Amino acid sequence: MPPEPRVIRVDRETGGPPGQVLTRRGAMTAFAAITCGSGLLSACSSASPRPAARVTLRPAASTSPPALAKAVPATSAPPLNVYAYIAPGMTNPKWARDPSRVYVPNSLSSTVSEIDPVTYKVTRTFPVGIEPNHVTPSWDGSVLWSNDTAGNSLTPINPVTGQPGPRVAVEDPYNLYFTPDGQHALVMAEALNRIDFRDPVTMRLRYSMHIPTAGVNHMDFTADGQYALASCEFSGSVVWIELSSRKVVGRLTLGKSMSAPMAPPGRGYAMPQDVRLSADGNLFYVADMAANGVWLLATHESKPLDFLATGMGTHGFEVARDGRRLFASNRGEGSVSVIDMTVNRIIAKWRIPGGGSPDMGGISADGKVMWWGGRYNGVVYAMSTEDGRLLAKIPVGSGPHGVCVFPQPGRYSLGHTGNFR
Repeated sequence: MPPEPRVIRVDRETGGPPGQVLTRRGAMTAFAAITCGSGLLSACSSASPRPAARVTLRPAASTSPPALAKAVPATSAPPLNVYAYIAPGMTNPKWARDPSRVYVPNSLSSTVSEIDPVTYKVTRTFPVGIEPNHVTPSWDGSVLWSNDTAGNSLTPINPVTGQPGPRVAVEDPYNLYFTPDGQHALVMAEALNRIDFRDPVTMRLRYSMHIPTAGVNHMDFTADGQYALASCEFSGSVVWIELSSRKVVGRLTLGKSMSAPMAPPGRGYAMPQDVRLSADGNLFYVADMAANGVWLLATHESKPLDFLATGMGTHGFEVARDGRRLFASNRGEGSVSVIDMTVNRIIAKWRIPGGGSPDMGGISADGKVMWWGGRYNGVVYAMSTEDGRLLAKIPVGSGPHGVCVFPQPGRYSLGHTGNFR
């Protein structure tokens, strides 16, 4: 069973804004911000539902996919829905009363803006560490973490008051996840080619896990919590990780890697980004910014099952509150594709009027509004989850990236911008 949630108190403000420093990622983002009008990109850095099979992974060479053995699913159990607890009204009571806000990390401004989701107005903007890329709810919802990548820090934000606290020194926190049992925080140290296992409360380092492929930055977990699939952006590959042994047990190359901003070339190249488990627990969806679509990888097989051509620069995922639809942002063309996870088909594509650059985000607690950071447009988009209608376009800082909506329904957070289960 997951441990009892522990609470961090955050009640002090940070100091003044840090000096502006551009890392490699920041420089690439700035390049794309200049050239977004031509569609250039920077680094982001089937079947009907069935009972989920338990998977067995065996260690494999880092250049090979994992040896995955199928298990016979139980026929008496009802179909699994890993998102059963993110439906409206199922918010964990520990954070259900927190004020509803949209938290926007402005990566090129080194600030976080807070938006009132009712009025669509920015209510506060404050400095954090250099180059914040995501705002991540902790496993127990007691604190939100700004991932200050170039600043080598995590800035805690109190979800009750919305105020930041003293920064915590952490190396290269591009992204942040939590193991399903709540025992570890996983810092995706992308530039260092490693995942750091840390205390989920103090962020003290416990173990550094080397990743043999470049650009590790997004992940999701199998339904049983034993394994994770992580995308490695700069090597065009994904890796399977056994969490208990903290080992890479397999690798799959999706296409030829890219290492510089350019127009997405399409199939044959790969720049895998966000990762999300299907509702039935049998598939991982992997957004690919270079291939312009979504890969479907079985949790128990070593090759892609399918590929959905969603749009130019496919980047981020949000799961609808019904557990059926998966929203995929196409950052290179300013659209959002809707995937029906029960049949693994694209059922709609909604374009932002006038274009845009939807990146990462989250969905309102009632499931009616999806929020996306407009990475190269200095805005945040609020869109209807029913018909894709643009509800608001809200100016924020420069380079808005991994937007977090909090609170949301769910028992616990797996990290990123709010992957709840």
